[in-house]
Amino acid sequence: MTASAHDIAAALRERLPGIGVKKLHKLLYYAQGSHIATFDIPLFSESIRAWDMGPVVAELWRDEDRGEPPPEPHDLGEAELNTVGYTASRYGRLSGNQLERLTHTEHPWQAGDARRKVGDSDRIEVEWIRRHFVAEAASDADDDGDLDQSVISASIADTRTPTDAGQPDDIEVLVGKLGRV
Repeated sequence: MTASAHDIAAALRERLPGIGVKKLHKLLYYAQGSHIATFDIPLFSESIRAWDMGPVVAELWRDEDRGEPPPEPHDLGEAELNTVGYTASRYGRLSGNQLERLTHTEHPWQAGDARRKVGDSDRIEVEWIRRHFVAEAASDADDDGDLDQSVISASIADTRTPTDAGQPDDIEVLVGKLGRV
């Protein structure tokens, strides 16, 4: 059974106390995309809409704005909780405004934005989200593949000498050693 956006919002608020409304809705979008890319199913059933400020789960926004109590909570499974944890750790340090700017550079919001009138909203299709996040995951995997573990290990081993053990790293020395790789 798919969770509700209310359930995922509660889990995000638990991990990120004091989270603002704008940031919450951007993290819901990133959680939805990450979950779809990983498990090929939506994390929650509510649609995401393109608003001026980026992706928003309009149903959750309206419910909370009206002060309506959330629906009966559902226990989240391991996959859902892992998605929430991943989203919080990857994007949780960014502000709502930074997340807004980031979402505005991404195809799902841009496609929804192109269909809407100024001040209105339009649905961001689940398939757009899936394609975008699958491509992002593939790009991330390609980036990881460029690292040569033996070069990294040799570089790290070469950053300390017995005489400087216990001293803080000198960023200039580290950058210089990486430049030689």
